[in-house]
Amino acid sequence: MAKDFLEKAVAAVPSKRQLDWMKVEYAGLINFGMNTFSGREYGTGFEEVDLFNPTAYKPEQWVKVAKLSGMKALVLNVKHHDGFCLWPTKHTDYSVKACQWMDGEGDVVADISSLCAKHGLKFGICISPLDLHEESFGSGKEYDKFFMNLLEELLTNYGELYCVRLDGATGEGRGGKVQQYDWSAYFKLIRRLQPNAAITNCGPDVRWCGNDKGVCRISEWSVVPSHYRLFDDETCEYIPSKHTPDYTQPDIGSIKKIKKFDDFVFYPAEVCIPMRDGWFYKKAQDLSIKPLSKLEKIYAGSVGANGSMLVGLSPQPDGMMNEKDVETLMTFGAVLSLHFEDNLALESSMQGNCQLDELHSATRALPDKQGYWHSGYNTKKPELILDMGDDYDVDRVVLKENIETGQQIEEFTLYAEQEGKWKKVAEDTVIGTKRLCEFKYHIRTRRLKLVIEKHRGFATIQSFEAY
Repeated sequence: MAKDFLEKAVAAVPSKRQLDWMKVEYAGLINFGMNTFSGREYGTGFEEVDLFNPTAYKPEQWVKVAKLSGMKALVLNVKHHDGFCLWPTKHTDYSVKACQWMDGEGDVVADISSLCAKHGLKFGICISPLDLHEESFGSGKEYDKFFMNLLEELLTNYGELYCVRLDGATGEGRGGKVQQYDWSAYFKLIRRLQPNAAITNCGPDVRWCGNDKGVCRISEWSVVPSHYRLFDDETCEYIPSKHTPDYTQPDIGSIKKIKKFDDFVFYPAEVCIPMRDGWFYKKAQDLSIKPLSKLEKIYAGSVGANGSMLVGLSPQPDGMMNEKDVETLMTFGAVLSLHFEDNLALESSMQGNCQLDELHSATRALPDKQGYWHSGYNTKKPELILDMGDDYDVDRVVLKENIETGQQIEEFTLYAEQEGKWKKVAEDTVIGTKRLCEFKYHIRTRRLKLVIEKHRGFATIQSFEAY
């Protein structure tokens, strides 16, 4: 039984959609809507449309700041729970089309989509199925049709989307009515119209990490028991299970947690956090902006811990981003560039104590080589030694598994050679798409050794980098 469950866990690999989504690593979530003008975090759905009136609307500033901060994509919150739509939809009067702003000709979705293309960022949308304004909310199929009409406009009129982030919010609409969302139908529509888009947050491609504090697990496994993904990723049909997923558990992927299950999926985590105390701009929160040190910590604990980082951006009511937000984000981008500017592993050599075959030799783990290192099967404590050719001050090491073949590494130790002896400088659990090992002080060394202490049948390293 133990062997069977482990073999099934090892066999769980990512889809092409998931691989493309994971390459983004760090993205922004723009929250700009009726709440920006009402000063509420959650609107009522009955704010007057003309309250939406950005007088100095500069969406290119948002996109440029995102680019300079190191983000590779932007996700626009196109409709929050209040129901106000940032595009001129045909299906409700509660949208920018009904505003005096830009004489009803405004389209924030089109603006961000085209600006992302101009500046080389991927573009995605976030939308809430909760709608406090729409009269049909709570009616069942009638509302599902309404919501899918909105989705169809978004999925067909704004170019290729790299993700569709569906907010899982529930609540009472007009008259206290509650809607049972037809998630399967929503997912199928997205698959049909945007087949390359990852459906995230509560979709079949990417899961919510369990909080909005920018914190992922110490061991954030992408391979988890199948009941965590409620819908099949291809058919989008609901999969009934006797197990109820708890996304807030501190451990959902270790051997201890998965050994009683016999079916597994590859289901990576998105780690999200607003730049401020809330997702929408409020002047009172101008002093609550995450400091640079906090952003660095979140990055290391998300992107650097087999997760993906999604940071909430909150433009002001005038349509500009606050100067302090801009300063912090741009400084963060500059720091990231400096941290990962000089990869000392380039033009270095790599040796290992084992390999599957010549096509998967240790050399393949160098960042400028094609392919990946494969330890071979059931090898005890496989290791790699990176020789940089001379002594350098090393501040951080980046490790990446060949995630296309799944996630297998459970524990590893990193050593630096100093005065002819190997000194332990880091130890951790999972690697996954990326593991960032940061050192408190510079480590002067020529050679670094990676020892895989525990793995699930075999180990792979796609890249072993030093900075």
